[in-house]
Amino acid sequence: MHSEPSPRRSIRDLPDELISQIAAGEVVERPASAVRELVDNALDAGATQITLRLLAGGVRLIAVEDDGAGIPDSELHLALRRHATSKIASLHELESVATMGFRGEALAAIASVSEMAVLSRPPGQASAFLLDARSGELRPAARSQGTTVEVKELFFSTPARRKFLKSDATELAHCVQAVRRHALARPDVGFAIWHEGQLVEQWRPTFGPAAAGDAEAWRTALGRRLADVLGEDFLQQSVPVHLRRGSVEVTGWAGLPDAARSRADQQYCYVNGRFVRDKVLAHAARSAYEDVLHGNRQPVYALYVRMDPQRVDVNVHPTKIEVRFRDSREVHQAVRHAIDNALAAPRAQQLLQQQAAAQPVVPAAMPALGDIWLKQPQPPASQAQAAIKFDYPQTGHKVSELGALWNVPAPAPAFQAPLAAAPAAPLPEEETWPLGRAVAQLHGVYILAENAQGLVLVDMHAAHERIVYERLKAQVGEGRRVASQPLLIPATFAATPEEVATAEMQADTLAALGLEVVPFSARTLAVRTVPTTLAQGNAVELARSVLAELAAHDASTVLQRAHNEILATMACHGAVRAHRRLTLEEMNALLRQMEVTERSDQCNHGRPTWRQLSMKELDALFLRGR
Repeated sequence: MHSEPSPRRSIRDLPDELISQIAAGEVVERPASAVRELVDNALDAGATQITLRLLAGGVRLIAVEDDGAGIPDSELHLALRRHATSKIASLHELESVATMGFRGEALAAIASVSEMAVLSRPPGQASAFLLDARSGELRPAARSQGTTVEVKELFFSTPARRKFLKSDATELAHCVQAVRRHALARPDVGFAIWHEGQLVEQWRPTFGPAAAGDAEAWRTALGRRLADVLGEDFLQQSVPVHLRRGSVEVTGWAGLPDAARSRADQQYCYVNGRFVRDKVLAHAARSAYEDVLHGNRQPVYALYVRMDPQRVDVNVHPTKIEVRFRDSREVHQAVRHAIDNALAAPRAQQLLQQQAAAQPVVPAAMPALGDIWLKQPQPPASQAQAAIKFDYPQTGHKVSELGALWNVPAPAPAFQAPLAAAPAAPLPEEETWPLGRAVAQLHGVYILAENAQGLVLVDMHAAHERIVYERLKAQVGEGRRVASQPLLIPATFAATPEEVATAEMQADTLAALGLEVVPFSARTLAVRTVPTTLAQGNAVELARSVLAELAAHDASTVLQRAHNEILATMACHGAVRAHRRLTLEEMNALLRQMEVTERSDQCNHGRPTWRQLSMKELDALFLRGR
């Protein structure tokens, strides 16, 4: 059954009342939308204290009080007119907006769907004036310097829209969240939220005018505000972020992988002080956490991006929560590297700082891990990634020092001591080892070690997997191919047509990863070389896994993400397996490498590699001291 086509309607201008309703629908979706717009205006007015009063979750009353510059009585009527604003006056100013608001729509839109009154007094004016938005009546009133905007009976004129609002408790939560987002970016402003006459939240200023212009003081104040708003646990389980790249500066705090949550409800991004939801920033943050988060866990962070206002367009959406960057790649790289650098430092070193000791001391020579360690001098933590291989003069190969965990004899030239080896320095006191001294191995899976804090438990496969992975990344990242080793007898296996096609198309990519996989017949592939680090692993299983990774990604451009996933697959195959018995020297060598390897607190799949049990926690298990 076909419906009759509707008759054509002529094009005509919309009435002003309908235009204001459409604008209100874009700007004011719920009470929290009005709260956000009114707090924006208060901040633009230079307020140092903002108080929000609500009734029925903001449906019956929203009152925003500030101590800002105020509005002269002669401009109050103009303030409620659509597209009337004091914040921009030309197209040039629109392209470099430095204020929270700029369109002049908010007050007019809110007034069209509520009963609004504005009470304001600028400095130097004898008294305040109250403007009733409905009647247009303007009369003197009592108030100190600043502005109060009262919004009563939101959506009273559009009952259909009011039916879509949630419960008072839900609307209140959204209003609190709107103020919280402002509070996290403005530690110099105090905020208070009252609901039904009761104080719900209060955040006092943590930054005074005396420290204006001091970037370090501002970051410290932001940290204190984060602790006030999100809790002390947020700061304790996060690391500071600071990076300047080109015209982009990124500061803030990135949560540790252990603090990840099941929901993305603690992810705050700000661009020039404005809270935004942006795909570029979200993707950059997520990519920095890619190989340190387990499963679908969501990271927590508060990031503040500062850049030239002319390089970002905030006039994208009426709610001003979306932005568009002139150079999104520049911003993406800055955010990703800022978080990545902050998460790279192994947390084991922080154990020493907690003891108020001197700078952590890294042993200059590690205990032998089989013959492969060769008693090589080890670099400080800051240079750990620069010294991840050994040079063997007779072969020119680069071999990971952990490669001999499989204890399989290698060609004679590969294990000769390097020329002019530096003399081994004496080992420091064991108390200076962040992860302590190995004492035992549990069921061939976990390493037990004791340090100054108590007991350390290490998942040896997860820890070694990360060490091998970081070495592979550093080796490939330096522009070199992964060192490969020919197999005495090529390993052949039955392959699918897709695997054969991938091996032929991605021969160069495979070679860069130290693999040579060539067609042996129409349905058979042969593995001729494998990475030296993984020489004693299962060559067929490794080749199948890498081919599957290459087939799943656009390997023609060899995306960094796909590249790292391939290396992670290789590292997983190359790491020491569970139930492999290690000597105490091997265990200690693994602990020392963990202390200087970036991101060694999580394996490639985001699982933790070690856990600390303090003496206090151990005492509690046995009720000591009770």
